[in-house]
Amino acid sequence: MSLMTVAEVAEYLGVQELRVERLERESLLISKDKNSEGKPLFDRTDVEKYKEFAERIGGI
Repeated sequence: MSLMTVAEVAEYLGVQELRVERLERESLLISKDKNSEGKPLFDRTDVEKYKEFAERIGGI
Protein backbone atom coordinates (compact mmCIF):
# COMPACT_ATOMS: atom_id res chain seq x y z
CA MET A 1 0.00 0.00 0.00
CA SER A 2 1.40 3.34 -1.08
CA LEU A 3 0.18 6.31 0.94
CA MET A 4 -0.34 9.81 -0.47
CA THR A 5 -0.42 13.11 1.42
CA VAL A 6 -3.20 15.67 1.04
CA ALA A 7 -0.92 17.73 -1.21
CA GLU A 8 -0.14 14.74 -3.44
CA VAL A 9 -3.82 13.82 -3.74
CA ALA A 10 -4.73 17.42 -4.55
CA GLU A 11 -2.12 17.54 -7.31
CA TYR A 12 -3.20 14.15 -8.70
CA LEU A 13 -6.87 15.14 -8.74
CA GLY A 14 -6.20 18.70 -9.91
CA VAL A 15 -8.00 20.31 -6.97
CA GLN A 16 -7.05 22.43 -3.96
CA GLU A 17 -5.91 20.80 -0.71
CA LEU A 18 -9.01 22.15 1.06
CA ARG A 19 -11.16 20.16 -1.36
CA VAL A 20 -9.28 16.94 -0.51
CA GLU A 21 -9.74 17.60 3.21
CA ARG A 22 -13.44 18.18 2.63
CA LEU A 23 -13.77 14.94 0.64
CA GLU A 24 -12.18 13.13 3.58
CA ARG A 25 -14.41 14.88 6.13
CA GLU A 26 -17.51 13.92 4.09
CA SER A 27 -16.25 10.29 3.84
CA LEU A 28 -16.07 10.46 0.04
CA LEU A 29 -12.34 9.71 0.18
CA ILE A 30 -11.32 7.59 3.15
CA SER A 31 -7.94 8.14 4.80
CA LYS A 32 -5.92 5.12 5.88
CA ASP A 33 -3.67 6.82 8.43
CA LYS A 34 -2.54 10.19 9.77
CA ASN A 35 0.89 11.79 9.46
CA SER A 36 2.85 13.32 12.36
CA GLU A 37 0.90 16.59 11.96
CA GLY A 38 -2.46 14.80 12.12
CA LYS A 39 -3.17 15.25 8.40
CA PRO A 40 -4.83 12.34 6.58
CA LEU A 41 -2.89 9.93 4.38
CA PHE A 42 -4.66 8.15 1.53
CA ASP A 43 -4.08 4.81 -0.20
CA ARG A 44 -3.02 5.49 -3.81
CA THR A 45 -5.36 2.77 -5.13
CA ASP A 46 -8.36 4.37 -3.40
CA VAL A 47 -7.47 7.78 -4.85
CA GLU A 48 -7.15 6.32 -8.36
CA LYS A 49 -10.54 4.59 -8.00
CA TYR A 50 -12.12 7.81 -6.72
CA LYS A 51 -10.75 9.80 -9.67
CA GLU A 52 -12.02 7.22 -12.17
CA PHE A 53 -15.46 7.21 -10.53
CA ALA A 54 -15.65 11.01 -10.36
CA GLU A 55 -14.73 11.34 -14.02
CA ARG A 56 -17.47 8.86 -14.98
CA ILE A 57 -20.14 10.87 -13.16
CA GLY A 58 -19.09 14.23 -14.54
CA GLY A 59 -16.05 15.50 -12.68
CA ILE A 60 -14.54 16.04 -9.29
